[in-house]
Amino acid sequence: MRPILFDLGFDIPLLGPLNLPAYFTMLTVSFAVGMWMTWRGAPRVGMDRERVLDLDLWIVVWAIVGARALHVIADGHLQDYINLCLDPTKVAATEAKVAVCRSSAECGWDYVCNLATHTCHPPRDCFAAVEVWRGGLAYYGGFIFASVFGLYYSRKHKLGMWKMADLAAPWIAFGLALTRLGCFLNGCCYGKQTNLPWAARFPIGSVVHEAQWRAHLIAANAQALPVHPAQIYLSALNLLTFFLLVYRISPRKRFDGQVFAWLLIYKSIFRSFVEIWRDDDRGVLFGWLSTSQMLSVPLAAAGILILIKLGRRGGAP
Repeated sequence: MRPILFDLGFDIPLLGPLNLPAYFTMLTVSFAVGMWMTWRGAPRVGMDRERVLDLDLWIVVWAIVGARALHVIADGHLQDYINLCLDPTKVAATEAKVAVCRSSAECGWDYVCNLATHTCHPPRDCFAAVEVWRGGLAYYGGFIFASVFGLYYSRKHKLGMWKMADLAAPWIAFGLALTRLGCFLNGCCYGKQTNLPWAARFPIGSVVHEAQWRAHLIAANAQALPVHPAQIYLSALNLLTFFLLVYRISPRKRFDGQVFAWLLIYKSIFRSFVEIWRDDDRGVLFGWLSTSQMLSVPLAAAGILILIKLGRRGGAP
């Protein structure tokens, strides 16, 4: 686990320490790779590179807006963001270096020690809900916002709505494979307890350790119990999706929109499958169905519908 890849050693007024968080860094790399590869591949499918680049830049904006919005609303942290502004002592410092503190220096990072309870908490921050560089993005929110805007933009500027979707689809999967590695380094999106040989054991002060301590599964200063590396599962399955789209679907493509439709189907199935082993707090329905599983059903159905409808008419926009 390495939530901060590099600490640059100085602060920015109002924003705090300048560093490179693992998750946000991998997210940035994934966007950069996707933009480069779609720009590079645009002429091959008869598209204007500059127009594709413009779309890519807008996609980044809408993906982050959508991912953040769904995280704040549906991942079970809305009250935490409210408390960060009104009463930070009600919010646990999930990446604190100690479970019991006597000074703020022991907590690590910019956390503050509450001397009354000897627990670490984040500092007061009324803008935390929009500070995307500190983590907290829900994939499906970003995907839905970005896809809707991308299809609209492609149609408006006559890029070929489904042709553009097919061009981007493999790189969406590839980018998600990179981003999930950032989740692993950050310690979020973790799995349930397991004794499998490849189980991951996160350090004291990690999100996993905090959750297990609060669930009374371990003592405050005990090592965290091993868990499924759900982030690695998702990374591997996204990489598998990438290879399936590039080497199986694309060579056999019969109409525009087919590659994108299979992205929806593969992603929905694989994500719902891995959710079985997820154990982080991310919002549930009926006590067991996660937000991602709920959204996977209509997205998979949309993929099937695209295959049927566009297959009948040859992929016309």
